[in-house]
Amino acid sequence: MEAHNCVAVVTGGASGLGLATAIALRAAGATVVIIDLPGSPGNDVAQKHHLIFQPADVADAEQVDDAVAAAAELGPLRILVTCAGIATPGRAVGRSGPLPLAEFERVIRVNLVGTFNTIRLAAARMIATDPIGEERGVIVTTASVAAFDGQVGQPAYSASKAGVAGMTLPLAREFAPQLVRVVSVAPGMFETPMMASLPAEAQRSLAAQVPHPARLGRPEEFAALVLHIVANPMLNGETIRLDGSVRMAPR
Repeated sequence: MEAHNCVAVVTGGASGLGLATAIALRAAGATVVIIDLPGSPGNDVAQKHHLIFQPADVADAEQVDDAVAAAAELGPLRILVTCAGIATPGRAVGRSGPLPLAEFERVIRVNLVGTFNTIRLAAARMIATDPIGEERGVIVTTASVAAFDGQVGQPAYSASKAGVAGMTLPLAREFAPQLVRVVSVAPGMFETPMMASLPAEAQRSLAAQVPHPARLGRPEEFAALVLHIVANPMLNGETIRLDGSVRMAPR
């Protein structure tokens, strides 16, 4: 599918992987709507990069429905990329005792429930569009290598991302008769705001764990894969690791 003359929605689009993807889709000719929290710099980012900002919490059904509806009014909604997520760490039993259940639930709600919430609402609009050749739309979700190589302190994050990877195939099978594809990308360690919050020495240590190239991934490389997924109709129902062949150690 060509991005040109399509409407694309990117969640978490005000920064990091989401912003890089939104910029790449805009350069490919799409009308791009970024969804991010009301308190994010989404409006300023949108003005700078010729995007459209819709504030919403991805886990809020009504807010996302309004944002997706506004996007669909701009033209045929054919591309969804879900990048919104949080990576709050926490051991099941830490120095202060058991992890508060609300902290686990929050990560699951944003990363997994928020992804599914956006998919169900955007897919309904995609299915209602006229097909272009053999396709109506493409959904790209963001999992993580933590879905497979979860480290100590990542039970919530790993579970949420494993859920994103796990629903990829059943969703692809469900939407196949409607000519909508679903693919997940599982990035490794990338230069994102979450990574930037770590000390420089910690970032260098993480980058050194990547066999080749021995560095952190660049958001533009994630965006390039998303564009290829959109363009290649045979990519469907798969979770693709984008990680420089890294396999995360227990700690």
